[in-house]
Amino acid sequence: MMRQLNKWITIAAVCCVMTIGVGQARTEAASMTDVRGHWAEPTITLMAQQGLLDGFPDGTFRPDDAVTADQFVKIVLLAFTDKFPNGERNWKPSFLQALSAGNKSILQQDYRDFNFKPSTVGYWAKPYLDLASDLHFISKGQFTDYKAKLKREDVAEILYYLLKETEYLEDEVYSLKAASQFGDLQSATSRQQKFIGEAMTKGIMEGYPNGYFGVGRDVTRAEALQIIARLQTKSKRISVKNEGEAFVKVVPTKDGSYKKLIFPDQRMLDAYGVMEDAGKLRGTNYDLEETTLRLFRDADAKALAVNGATAGVRNSNEASLWLDPQFLTYGVTVRLEDGTLARNMESIRKFTDFLFGYDADIFYRHFTDACERAAAKGVLETTTKQIGSFSVETRLESDGKTIIFSIIHT
Repeated sequence: MMRQLNKWITIAAVCCVMTIGVGQARTEAASMTDVRGHWAEPTITLMAQQGLLDGFPDGTFRPDDAVTADQFVKIVLLAFTDKFPNGERNWKPSFLQALSAGNKSILQQDYRDFNFKPSTVGYWAKPYLDLASDLHFISKGQFTDYKAKLKREDVAEILYYLLKETEYLEDEVYSLKAASQFGDLQSATSRQQKFIGEAMTKGIMEGYPNGYFGVGRDVTRAEALQIIARLQTKSKRISVKNEGEAFVKVVPTKDGSYKKLIFPDQRMLDAYGVMEDAGKLRGTNYDLEETTLRLFRDADAKALAVNGATAGVRNSNEASLWLDPQFLTYGVTVRLEDGTLARNMESIRKFTDFLFGYDADIFYRHFTDACERAAAKGVLETTTKQIGSFSVETRLESDGKTIIFSIIHT
């Protein structure tokens, strides 16, 4: 009986602490005198309860003041945590699952004792800035002054690299096309336009009623919390539909992250899947990055290329199958060396048989004839041949060993 009674006393005590903690947070949020009636009042109240951005000693929140870079980095990091009644924090499981293996290792080893609190010695934001930099959410030289007011294009840049590490990047061609609706987009640099397109297409940032994005405009504290709310909860994001949205594939990138590609039609989307299967025919001696499948002689050659210090070494594959969605082009590239065709022909044929269908044998004869002539003479005239619904351009590179078949749907 005593054991049971103690159990219920313990549960009641925990519930009491939790109620007091939540109650205090709600009281603090409600006491901010300049928040009532503000357009962002619900978001500010919610975020204040999470302890993401505090009010000021005079009882105000100042929602229309500009947010600074260090403040924004802090709330970005805290947004990926759960706060417990005793004030302690832990990373959200969903955040940890989304990270790359490298970033998980950084958190678990280099920052295993990170307490999510400002520094009490020196610059208060240093712990947050160091962590964000090591996780590649920001670059070390991104801001000359982290106490400066944050511009909207600056927020878009932080979101770009954050999303690259925790989700995936949108198709850049289509995101820029979607962002072109902003009347002031051209006043941003081409680099900033990329960031703006990503933030807009992800549904995290939007423009103003006048049709402008607000390039050069300060981000207010209220706007910052609204952005963070959309970053945290995908259901709060603004729905943005791109042309061709039905033909979508999230693919791996060269740096180990992911990006969304929007293909022009179902045929090319299906071709990507066939290309994936063609790689698997080589066992593990292949590497798929974005829209290029590289085929290697063996495991040693793959390891050398993947970890290569120079572009020449990184591109030392025997053959590659590739797609260019922007120009509706498919391709096969072969390096003419002993055994290359024998090792890779099954993969090449799987890909090209899908493309040409009934005309696959015609392409195969053209392909092998061009490879044999180029290998024997070291020269090959550039030609264009119509095969079925495709125009096939065959070109030998200046090294006399690399032959490229560009297959364009007409």
